Amino acid sequence: MSLLELPATMRAAVYRGIDDVRIETVPVPEIGPGEVLVKIHTCGICGTDLKKIHTGSHSAPRVFGHEMSGTVVKVGEGVEGFAVGDRVMAFHHIPCGECYYCRKQTFAQCETYKKVGTTAGFAPSGGGFAEYIRVMDWIVKRGLVKIPDNVPFEQAAFIEPVNTCFKAIKLLELKPDETVLVIGQGSIGVLLAALAARTGATILTSDMFPERHAVAAKFGLKHPIDARGDVVTAARNATEGRGADVTLVAVGSDKLIPLAMEATRPGGRVMLFASTQHGEAIFDPAAVCMDEKTLMGSYSASVAIQDEGAQLVLDGYKDGFDLTQLISHRFTLEEAVQGIHLASNPQPDSMKIVIQP
Repeated sequence: MSLLELPATMRAAVYRGIDDVRIETVPVPEIGPGEVLVKIHTCGICGTDLKKIHTGSHSAPRVFGHEMSGTVVKVGEGVEGFAVGDRVMAFHHIPCGECYYCRKQTFAQCETYKKVGTTAGFAPSGGGFAEYIRVMDWIVKRGLVKIPDNVPFEQAAFIEPVNTCFKAIKLLELKPDETVLVIGQGSIGVLLAALAARTGATILTSDMFPERHAVAAKFGLKHPIDARGDVVTAARNATEGRGADVTLVAVGSDKLIPLAMEATRPGGRVMLFASTQHGEAIFDPAAVCMDEKTLMGSYSASVAIQDEGAQLVLDGYKDGFDLTQLISHRFTLEEAVQGIHLASNPQPDSMKIVIQP
């Protein structure tokens, strides 16, 4: 089928309710002026997709998926800079750039940012778990990135998650004489650790699975800690008894917050990266006050580093930052429910799981 001979329907993994995702035939989205239609090649499964599926935080029906790359197959009236056949990745959130939060560089709190600008139909929710997505006009203008021919779609699908990790590392303002402990070595944990290592800091990585430490080693991460042991003592032993200057929690478990605080030196920083569900967590307030430890968070992407982050991924494929090494499982769209199940129940050998329509 040529790019111009588009079908009327497509296959999609449709969220129908809590823990209920079904492979269905749905209409191919229509596009309007300023918009483009993209045929999806690769879409990663993100922890936020899983949270929505398992908690029912969003109404049904929807099509999730936002770590995506593909090919432009249709261009709306007035679109400039993009043509049919272009290889692209699309951010699903882009801020207005003018509101109070944008002026303060807190883009994820912008009301426009909270709107989703890509969809496979139904309420806009990303749409990458489908064959085609509609990319809306404000995303086309500021959130659609061209992929060079020498960079695989799989590598480009990491541009959005790398941006979120890069944002966190930038916020920490790491110094070469610092030691960073990254708790969790799933794909996001490895990305955080690898990006932190680029600052010259010493990186300690904690995980219970040797298989994940082996993947981390491919990115030059040479100081693994067995999370089944005493992580706090290991962090102190590596830092003349002080504790880590920075601890990054890359696992969505509130129980790890006290451990992270304890593993961090007085005056150090603890960053929560995966705590995206509301709840309550216990920590010692005197550790913040008397020990002067900073408890902070980072969420979603930053348009301020969009170009730098994208170039890091695109250049990195041939320059020691081959992120396709993080992909452990590839599922077709018809197998998407299996992929979601595996991502929801991580195994020692599972890292980034992608769906490829």
